[in-house]
Amino acid sequence: MATFLSNDAYVMIGGVDLSDHCVSASLNYEAEALDDTVMGDGTRSNFPGLKNWGMNFEFFQDYATGSVDPTLFPLIGTTTTCTVRAVSTGGVSATSPNFTGLGLVQSYNPVAGSVGDMAKVSVTIAPAGTLSRATS
Repeated sequence: MATFLSNDAYVMIGGVDLSDHCVSASLNYEAEALDDTVMGDGTRSNFPGLKNWGMNFEFFQDYATGSVDPTLFPLIGTTTTCTVRAVSTGGVSATSPNFTGLGLVQSYNPVAGSVGDMAKVSVTIAPAGTLSRATS
């Protein structure tokens, strides 16, 4: 299994590539475990439930046209296509899968920071459709 340094993620939200401002990116993907244990079972048993996913990003803030704030601010409370992959160079492949989903831009803090800090903002994307994984 290959290892790599996480310093080249690809992030596109609402059709805008924000990779060059991205500080951190995470994609969470899970399935509910519904307890279907019955009398007489000696061990808990679970039935697969609904899947859930979400994306969280941290960006260096930029108010310039086509950048972080002008992209994210109007998307709050709306759905948009969101794409992330661990490596931006080399394109989509079996070793660099593309994860895409229709997401609800749930939260965004347009102003954040302390004295002497770089201005960083975070955004949370909740699922509004299925998550797909592409390798080509």
